[in-house]
Amino acid sequence: MTTGVVIVAAGSGKRMGGQRNKLWLPLAGEPILAHTVRVFASHPEIQEIVLVVSEQDHADVRAWLAEQNIQLTVVLGGAERQDSVRNGLDALTNSAYVLVHDAARPFVTPAQISQMIKQVQRDQATILAVPVKDTIKVVGETGVVESTPARESLWAVQTPQAFRMSLLKEAHRAAWQAGSMGTDDAMLVEWLGYPVTVVLGSYENIKITTPDDLLLGEEILRKRKGE
Repeated sequence: MTTGVVIVAAGSGKRMGGQRNKLWLPLAGEPILAHTVRVFASHPEIQEIVLVVSEQDHADVRAWLAEQNIQLTVVLGGAERQDSVRNGLDALTNSAYVLVHDAARPFVTPAQISQMIKQVQRDQATILAVPVKDTIKVVGETGVVESTPARESLWAVQTPQAFRMSLLKEAHRAAWQAGSMGTDDAMLVEWLGYPVTVVLGSYENIKITTPDDLLLGEEILRKRKGE
């Protein structure tokens, strides 16, 4: 069955503190975006790639791609991440299954991608996640702790998230019609009442958000290279 991926790169990266999208920051000498795109472009089970970018980054992405041997479709994002994903889904032409991935997560591995593809063909909706290490508190608006959920039941969600294409499109369509916004795509599928399963991810599959994450990312790459 054909599998595509929507790589979401339309954010601004404001928490990184720079004037340019953080995805252009160097990681081991190459833009973060390059690491993320290549892991999917080189994967034998991925047949379609859609890269969703902001209007501000569109020209830079086109210029970068002109120097690469990578086949993908570039589309513009929307006002919110949910809008950007929906635009990306609309640009996929021949995929029965789809992975949705944050461009700022360059450390996903080929093995994890393969595992997600295998799992989604069985379960129709599945996510990468890791158990949380810290105790989590629910804190009210006044700064007072309201409850402490059992840590054993809490998982930190990563990407890629994988879905049967028709199911995710249905979830996005229903959310758009209802004016509902989700913090991730799995939330929209859950809202429809469909089960979402979990695949154990890796604590190395970080999302680069702050300058400290870049330093950690360099360490992850050195470790993988055996340096």
